[in-house]
Amino acid sequence: MAAKPERKLKIVADNRRARFNYEIGEVYEAGIALTGTEVKSLRAGKATIAEAYADARDGEVWLINCNIPEYLQGGRFNHAPKRARKLLLHHNQINKLLGAVERDGMTIVPLKMYFNERGRAKIEIALGRGKKLFDKRQTEKKRDWNRERGRLLRQRG
Repeated sequence: MAAKPERKLKIVADNRRARFNYEIGEVYEAGIALTGTEVKSLRAGKATIAEAYADARDGEVWLINCNIPEYLQGGRFNHAPKRARKLLLHHNQINKLLGAVERDGMTIVPLKMYFNERGRAKIEIALGRGKKLFDKRQTEKKRDWNRERGRLLRQRG
């Protein structure tokens, strides 16, 4: 069987802190409803999703608190930097997300924002359950040990 070719993605924003603060469950790829100046600002590589989260309202999923700064040449057609943006998902995916949030108390966390191979702006979201302080400490210990083990193995040969 032939191996799949590596997907070419241009990553705009990455939420590296999410994997530390949340236990990541199912991951979904969603489209984002954007205006023209938002797309141009994203193509320039300016966006932050560190404090962002997704919220479900009226059977739709919205990205809240994502900062896409104004496009410099936008003029009067510019957008509000922190406006709520609609996420484009299938109905069955929305229902799964709604059920998990309401039933299990999970959070919809954005992991990364990117342009796919067709040039469309996408966001990778995941269901996450917040980690407690001792879970975070455990994760940090494991990461430190793996780093130290790699150093020891390199020194040995």
